[in-house]
Amino acid sequence: MSAIALSADAGLVALALLTVNILLGLLISVRYDPLRSWPHWRGDIFDLHNWTGYVALAAAALHPLPLLVSQRVPFTWTQILWPAHAPQQPNANLIGAVSLYLVAVVVLTSYFRVTLGRRRWKLLHFASYGAAALFFLHSLLLDPEMLNRSIDWLDAEKVFVEICFLIVLVATLARWQYGQRHPQRLRVTPASRYIPGFSRRGHDLD
Repeated sequence: MSAIALSADAGLVALALLTVNILLGLLISVRYDPLRSWPHWRGDIFDLHNWTGYVALAAAALHPLPLLVSQRVPFTWTQILWPAHAPQQPNANLIGAVSLYLVAVVVLTSYFRVTLGRRRWKLLHFASYGAAALFFLHSLLLDPEMLNRSIDWLDAEKVFVEICFLIVLVATLARWQYGQRHPQRLRVTPASRYIPGFSRRGHDLD
C-alpha cells in the first residue's frame, strides 16, 4: 500500500468515527436513554461519545502523516500543519487542516467544560458541526490518489463520504424537528440534568 493510499484510508476511518460521534451527540441532546430504549444497554453513551471523539481526532491528526514519506507527492511538516502551499490540491488540503483544528478545539475543551460553564462550552461545541462540514468538503474535493483529477462522484470512496454526509444531514434535521415539536422535553431542569442509564460521574449532559 502506498503512502497516499494509507493516508486516504486513515482519513475515511476518521470520517466514519466523526459521523458516529455526531450521531451519538444528537442522541444525547434529545435525552435518549439506551437502557430504556433499544438496545437496552447499560453502558455509558456519554463516555462512548467522548471516546469516539478522541479516536476521531487521533485518526484525523495521523491521517496526513504518511504523506511525509510519499515518493510521488512528498509533503513537508509545514505543508502538513498548514497546507496552503501543498504540492497538490492546497485548497482542499487546507480545508482539511482547518477542520482538524476545529475538531481539536471541541475535543480538548471537553476536559474543561465544567470550568468554562455550560453555555460557553455549548457554544464551543457547536464548532463540531462546522468541523464536520469542512471535513466532508475536504473529503469530497480531494483526489484520494493526489492526481488532481476532477471529482468522480460515483467513486467508492466518494460514495462512502456522501452516505456519511447524508446520514448526518438527515439526523441533524430530525433532531431540529424533534426540538420544534417537543421543546419541553429538551428544557434543562435539575431533574433532566442526568438521564437514567447514563453514568453519573460528573457528566453534565447539557
